[in-house]
Amino acid sequence: MPGLYLHIPFCRQACHYCNFHFSTSLKLKKPLLAAMEKELQGRQDFFGGPVVLDSIYFGGGTPSLLSAGELERLFERINAAFAVADDAEITLEANPDDLTDEYLRALRNTPVNRLSIGIQSFADEDLQWMNRAHHAGESRRCIESALALGFDQLTCDLIYGAPITSDEQWAANIQTLLDYGIPHLSCYCLTVEPKTALSHFVKTGKSPAVEEEKATRQFLYLMDALETAGYEQYEISNFAKNGLYAKHNTSYWLGEPYLGLGPGAHSYNGQNRQWNLPNNPVYVKHLETPAPWESLRGLVWDEEILGAADRYNEYVMTGLRTQWGCRLEQIERMGAHFAGYFRQQVQAFLHQGLVRADNDVFTLSRSGKLLADFVSAELFWVEG
Repeated sequence: MPGLYLHIPFCRQACHYCNFHFSTSLKLKKPLLAAMEKELQGRQDFFGGPVVLDSIYFGGGTPSLLSAGELERLFERINAAFAVADDAEITLEANPDDLTDEYLRALRNTPVNRLSIGIQSFADEDLQWMNRAHHAGESRRCIESALALGFDQLTCDLIYGAPITSDEQWAANIQTLLDYGIPHLSCYCLTVEPKTALSHFVKTGKSPAVEEEKATRQFLYLMDALETAGYEQYEISNFAKNGLYAKHNTSYWLGEPYLGLGPGAHSYNGQNRQWNLPNNPVYVKHLETPAPWESLRGLVWDEEILGAADRYNEYVMTGLRTQWGCRLEQIERMGAHFAGYFRQQVQAFLHQGLVRADNDVFTLSRSGKLLADFVSAELFWVEG
């Protein structure tokens, strides 16, 4: 079943490594939420017919900057536009400093049933280096409060490979979440993205570059520690216990349709990919006056029609990142020439032990996960 993503493009302050679309000014929050409601109303036919939403995801930015009342209003509009499954996963990304006891109690009275908490590290030195808005004590407090108030569907983010994060601290970060019994972890390697503060610091020598050897070492430790603790690495960066996969993100990796609302949000219906332009004032301006969504193409949104080669490449890229891998049968349905090409190209990786094959289902090995992007790129169909 399809999912709904709402991009909330506001943050209290800018993390040095982040290249997502956001603003640290909240003055447009109210009109932007009103504009998102109008976008929702104008895109009810995106899926081509009646659907039942299986997941709703508030991402950002920092969605926990929304009050419970603002969330409730959005839910009212969502329920007016779409049917929502009784067991739908409804996730709110949140920063620890926002998750006060008062706010958590208010969230319990909304449909939100899953929290994705941006912990990143339990060391204040790491958090200061990243320019995070919270401190380690707030991380521990908010997790304990969320669990005490009945939020048992928790996922926490951690970052590894940062120059300042020692191997010992990385192990301690993981162990802390294991001690709390967090059922789902998302762990990302620090990357130096263009046009970020971190990129500037590295270029000017104010910060050391990311050490590939250190990042590899910490990733290997992560896989070993979570496997020992009973977690499945069902996607390169995501680990779940007891089959508690993230429904919404899994829909991305399995190629299921989703609708994205808000500036910077992306949508996918199986045939084309659409994206809203990452500009808050422009988004608000063009949605203030009612107009057909199609008339806003190029002003608020744009799209790409996916050809057969695009769909093949996306399937390879996302499929290999998961424990479900790439199925030759699925590729054959895209075209016999794609299947033949995949079989030919994958042979070298099978011989190198980077890819495993089981009944024509191809998955990355442990060593292959270290080179996931490279392997995928080598399997891509290149028009020539």
